[in-house]
Amino acid sequence: MKSLGKILGLVFLGLLLIVVAAGFALTHLFDPNDYKDEIRDLARSKAGLELDIKGDIGWSLFPWLGLELHETTLASVQTPEQPFADLRMLGLSVRVMPLLSREVQMSDITVNGLNLTLSRDEQGRGNWEGVGQPAARSEPAGETPKAAEPQAEQREDAPPARKPLTLDIDSLTVSDARVTYSDAKTGQQYSAESIELTTGAIREGSPVPVKLNAFFGSNKPVMRARTELQGSLRFDNQLKRYQFEDMRLSGEASGEPLQGQTLTFSAQGQLLVDLAAQIAELNGLKFTANQLRGLGELKARDLDKEPKVSGAMTVAQFNLREFLQGTGQQLPAMTDGNALSKAELVSRLSGTPNSLALEELTLKLDDSTFTGRLAVSDFARQALRVDLKGDRFDLDRYLPPPSKEQAAEAARKSEVKSTQASAIGSGTTPLPNAPTQQAWSEASVLPVDQLRKLDTEINLAIGSLTAMKIPLDGFNLKARTRNGLLTLQEVRGGLYGGRLDGSASLDVRPALPLLTVQNRFNGVPVERLLESQGEDVVVKGLLNLDADLRTQGNSEKAWIDNLNGKVGFIIDNGVLVDANLEQQLCRAIATLNRKPLTSEPRSKDTPFRELKGNLTLRNGVASNPDLKASIPGLTVNGNGDVDLRVLGMDYRVGIVIEGDKGAMPDEACQVNERYVGIEWPLRCRGPLELGAKACRFDKDALGKVAARLAGEKLNEKIEEKLGDKVSPELKDALKGLFSR
Repeated sequence: MKSLGKILGLVFLGLLLIVVAAGFALTHLFDPNDYKDEIRDLARSKAGLELDIKGDIGWSLFPWLGLELHETTLASVQTPEQPFADLRMLGLSVRVMPLLSREVQMSDITVNGLNLTLSRDEQGRGNWEGVGQPAARSEPAGETPKAAEPQAEQREDAPPARKPLTLDIDSLTVSDARVTYSDAKTGQQYSAESIELTTGAIREGSPVPVKLNAFFGSNKPVMRARTELQGSLRFDNQLKRYQFEDMRLSGEASGEPLQGQTLTFSAQGQLLVDLAAQIAELNGLKFTANQLRGLGELKARDLDKEPKVSGAMTVAQFNLREFLQGTGQQLPAMTDGNALSKAELVSRLSGTPNSLALEELTLKLDDSTFTGRLAVSDFARQALRVDLKGDRFDLDRYLPPPSKEQAAEAARKSEVKSTQASAIGSGTTPLPNAPTQQAWSEASVLPVDQLRKLDTEINLAIGSLTAMKIPLDGFNLKARTRNGLLTLQEVRGGLYGGRLDGSASLDVRPALPLLTVQNRFNGVPVERLLESQGEDVVVKGLLNLDADLRTQGNSEKAWIDNLNGKVGFIIDNGVLVDANLEQQLCRAIATLNRKPLTSEPRSKDTPFRELKGNLTLRNGVASNPDLKASIPGLTVNGNGDVDLRVLGMDYRVGIVIEGDKGAMPDEACQVNERYVGIEWPLRCRGPLELGAKACRFDKDALGKVAARLAGEKLNEKIEEKLGDKVSPELKDALKGLFSR
C-alpha cells in the first residue's frame, strides 16, 4: 500500500517524540514514568497520536541517551477507541555529543512485537487518519490574530544553511511483527505476519546488508506466501537515490487459485529507485516459477503520477502443460494429450497499473511460432488485444476429443445404416424412406456467461491452419467482442486449391443467443470437404457456394430447428458417385418399350458439367425448387426439400433427353424420336448421405408419361387414317381426347 510506508514513518515519528520527551525529563533528572501524562499530551497536541503507555519507560543519560519502551498502543486522536498499533518493546539509544553537530549516532534499534492494524470503514475512512496533524489551536475570544510581520531582508553576511542531518545506526532488528489491512466496504483483507527484519550498520552512502522474512496472506482470493528477501541497500538522502544491490527474493505460495498446489518462486537482480527523477529500474533480473525460468529487465517512470513500465523478458523453453497443472489450473481434455508440452517466449513489454502489453513478441508453442503483440488493455474489463502472425497451427490438437455419441445420433446412424444397406445396388430396390430420428445434440455448447464478459480484438494471420480437420492456407481472421456481441469481421483462406471467405456474428445479450453466418466457397473440391469430415463421398466437383444464414439457441438441435436463410450453389465438372442416372433412364425407357434389360450398367457414376440450385431455409427445412444438372446428352431438373433436422431429403427429378447423342447401353432402351424432349421422372428420397443413390424412377409419374406417349401414337394413327376425310375441328377433338 502506498500509505503503509508513511504510516510506519509516522509511527516511528511518534516514538521519536517519546524519545525527545523522555530526554526532556532526563535533563531535569526526573523519572520519565512520572511524566506519562505529559508525554501523552505532547503526542496528542504535536502529532495527533493517542498514546497508552502501559509498561515502564527505561532510560539512560550519558554518553548514550537511551530509551526502552514497553507495552504501548497508538491510535489516531480522531479514532482513539480504535488503536492501529501496539508495541511490545522498543529499545534504542543515541550518542549525546554528536547530536550537537546534527549527527544521529545510534546503537542497535530493537523492535519487538509490533502489531500494526490498519482498516477502512464502509465510508472509506482509515483508522490512522489524523496522525501527524497537530491539534488545532483556538484563538481567545475577542483577540484578533496578529498581522504577519514582514520577513527581514536577508543580510549579505547571513549564516550558511545548517548541515543536513546524517544517520549512523549500528543495526536495526524487528522481530515478531505483524501488519494487517482490511477494507469494510470491499471485504478485502491483507496481512504480513511473522515479520523478521535485520540489517547491518545503516550509514548513508555505504552498503547496508538487509534480510527480511515474512508470511503474506489475503482473503479474496485466499492466498498465503512465505517470502525471504536479502540484499544490500545503499542510499543517498540528498540525491533521493536508493539502490538495492544483489537482491534475492525467494519463497513459495499456496491458496485457492493454486487448487492445493504449491508455487515455488524466486527472483534476483539490481534495483534502483531515483525519486528525484521519479524512475525505478530492475536490471539483471532472473526469475523462476516452478520449472519456468526467465530473464528480464524493467524500468518504471512517472512514479509520482501513473507509473509506466517498460522492459524486456525472455522465458526459456518449458513444459506449459506441467506448469499449468502444477499451479492448479485444470486443463480441458484435448485431442492430443501431448499438446502444450513446449513453450518459450521472447518479448518486450510495457504497462501501467491497469494494462500490460507484450510487444515484439516471439512465442513458440509446440510446433508453431507466432510473432506480434499480446495485450490486456484494461485489467478491470479483461480487455484482450491480439495481433499475431504464425507459420502454422493445428487447432484440432487443442480441441476436446470427439464426444461420446449421443443417443439421438446413435439412433439415427443405426437407421441410416440399415437404409443404406438396402438402397445400394443397381437401382431396383424400393425407394428408401426418409430418416425419422433426430440428428443433433441438445447439450449446451456456448459458455454464455463468460462470453458476455469478453472484451477482445483479435487479428490473426497464419500460413497454414488446420481446424475441424479442414486445412486452410494463408488464413486470416479479424474478430471483435464487446458487451456480449461477438463479431467475426473476416475469415478467409485457401482451401484445397479454392477459397473460403466468410463473416459471422454471435449476440449473447438475449436469453437465446442469436447467430448469423455469411460464407462463400469458390472452386473448392466438394469431395475433399466430405472426406475431411469422415463422410461418404456422394458427389465430386468444384463447389461454389454463397450462404446467408441465421439462427438462435445454444445447442446443435436448437440451431438447426431455428435455422433460416438462403444458400446458392454451383458444382462444376463433377460426378454423382454410385448414381448411374443413365441406367435409371434406360430402365424407364425399357419399361415403356416393354423389353427387359439384358446388360449391367457400364458405370456406377454419373458425370455432369454443372449442378446448381438455390435453397431457402425455414426452421431447419431447406426448399430447393430449381435443382438443375447438365449431363452429356441429358438435362436434369428437380425440386424438393432437405430436412436438416433429420438430414433427410425428398426430391422429384426429371431427366430430359436432349437428342440422340449416342447409343444407350442396352437395346431394350434405345431412344427413338418420340422419347426426345420428354421429362423422365425420378424420385429421390432418404438419408442425405445417400445422395443420388437414393433415386429411383417414379412409376406413378412414368405411367402418365406412357399414357401421354400412347396418346401421341394414337393421334398419329388418327391423322394417318382420317387424313382429309373429316374436318380439322373433329380431328383436333379426337387428338385432345387421347392426349389427356
